[in-house]
Amino acid sequence: MPVQIAPVTGLADLREFVRLPFRLHTGTPWVPELKLERYQYLNRKLNAFFKHGEAQYFLARRDGRVVGRITAHIDQAYNAYHGTRDGNFGFVEFEDDPEILAGLLGAAREWLRARGCDRLLGPMDFTLNDGGGILFEGYEREPLIRQPWHPPYYAARCEEVGLTKAMDLLSWWLHMDNRTSTLNPILERLAERAREKHGVRIRSMSRAHLRQELDVFAAIYNSAWSQNWGFVPYSKTDLDAYALDLQLVYDRDWFLIAENDDGPIAMAITIPDINQVYQRMRGRLLPTGWYSYLTRRQIIDRVRVGFLGVLPEYQHTGAAAALYMAHFDAAARTRITHGEASWILEVNSSMNRGLEAMGGQVVKRWRVYEQPLTSPA
Repeated sequence: MPVQIAPVTGLADLREFVRLPFRLHTGTPWVPELKLERYQYLNRKLNAFFKHGEAQYFLARRDGRVVGRITAHIDQAYNAYHGTRDGNFGFVEFEDDPEILAGLLGAAREWLRARGCDRLLGPMDFTLNDGGGILFEGYEREPLIRQPWHPPYYAARCEEVGLTKAMDLLSWWLHMDNRTSTLNPILERLAERAREKHGVRIRSMSRAHLRQELDVFAAIYNSAWSQNWGFVPYSKTDLDAYALDLQLVYDRDWFLIAENDDGPIAMAITIPDINQVYQRMRGRLLPTGWYSYLTRRQIIDRVRVGFLGVLPEYQHTGAAAALYMAHFDAAARTRITHGEASWILEVNSSMNRGLEAMGGQVVKRWRVYEQPLTSPA
């Protein structure tokens, strides 16, 4: 039977959209998402993305059975910042059949062309910070929070349908409970210099004032990342939503700000890997999933370093090294033994050098693809 592609039009379709990866990835390292969170995230009234973006969800069916899914979406904030007319695809899942992905991408291209887009870029769910790329190295490892996981045939099918590389994203594995065997001694010297010469101090973000702390985060992020590939500045609406998300995973040991007499100059948001809890919850809060969440401190022993950046005018101070050392200090007083830093752009040489100095090792790679929309694929 031929593959049929149709937009998601109601709750029944949305349920099929959310459930598909649970069927496709049973018995793999994939970690079940919390279904309630996925429904909320895909809700146009609840997701801040839709304040500056639009999207259409699609399902692929063969003989009435769902065999694939995709979104086509446009981030107007991204296009305004970069002066582009890009369209994105995301949330892509499909059975191992070249006809399925070709049909899904065809529907996405048609929807994006009709709205004036001239390049297809993805996958992004809906933005690169929320999930992006197709995994092509590290299949055997469990994904950490917000890291996509895909079987090997996904990358092969993407290339077969004519998608080409736009950027590779890296994840560095870090062993945090034995600094003497992994850490380059220069980092400790740089961190000490930051304290003694530049007056750099590390403090924890306040949970009670987390929304205000995110204004500090955004000021640093929007400056330090402004030249990075794929960057989009955080808006007030984005930060309001992000603050609610972070309340669920906040940990004062890992939400850090570096300051000197001038004020905040650097920050790091490192998230305890709630995927270790989700694995036990199996996508459900009830009947017992809530207990796993409440006892998460006894379950989680790894973290994901999501953001670590320094204002450009203070990058000479050693503030980044001070934040690196603060991570090893936090591991020493908690049960955290390891973690991953992702996503790191393959072209971000300074960050990649820093992670190598921490004893890191690249263990996963994802690829973001592109394709022109100005002519048929």
